[in-house]
Amino acid sequence: MIAVSVRRVAVLGGHGKTGRAVCAALADRSLDAVPLGRSDWPDLAGAVAECDAAYVIAPNLHPDEPAYVGSALTALAAAGVGRVVHHSVASPYAPAMPHHVGKAISEDLVRRSGLSWTILQPGAYLQNLDLSGPLDLPYSADVRFGFLDLADLGRAAAVVLTEDGHEGATYELATRVATVRELAAEAGVPVRRVADPGTHPWLSAMFAYYDDHGLPVGTRVLEALLGRP
Repeated sequence: MIAVSVRRVAVLGGHGKTGRAVCAALADRSLDAVPLGRSDWPDLAGAVAECDAAYVIAPNLHPDEPAYVGSALTALAAAGVGRVVHHSVASPYAPAMPHHVGKAISEDLVRRSGLSWTILQPGAYLQNLDLSGPLDLPYSADVRFGFLDLADLGRAAAVVLTEDGHEGATYELATRVATVRELAAEAGVPVRRVADPGTHPWLSAMFAYYDDHGLPVGTRVLEALLGRP
């Protein structure tokens, strides 16, 4: 059942691929999604003032995600937006991956914010893999991941934002479990191991972690949220 008090949702980071997926799913429920970006940040409290809830997405590899999320929570509280859903990551407390740890700290801020909160912990996006041709991979193709489809993320976000019973919950989300090699085989494309390009130290740390552990995430939580058998 949709909570009648939620009709207008601010989506912080709403212009990126994650935010667009959330906005599309909210629109499918005939709700008013308000995508917000950097230009809205100087007066974020004003930008969210007429919203009933907010979905908070930090910029990818933000150098200080807790500060970003803390500022967002302060603005939401000041504007009287009492409902927040925080976009985190699967396995946030993984000390070998600094950007995951930033999300773990941000989760703690959300839990102590005094707002009505839900935390989503998505697995790796299926859409991050370009399976239209040979796939170059700087980590093992044979470790297991819980992969999440962006459309499924949007649907799950819409559920927890608008339906009762999700306050105080933390949900890991994956559409399917597979290795990259299995996905590449299904697409009929080869996968090749390549060297780490070294574009960002946090990405290098992530590739090393993936090499050893992958990022496994179960699928049952998403199935339950979306009512899938």
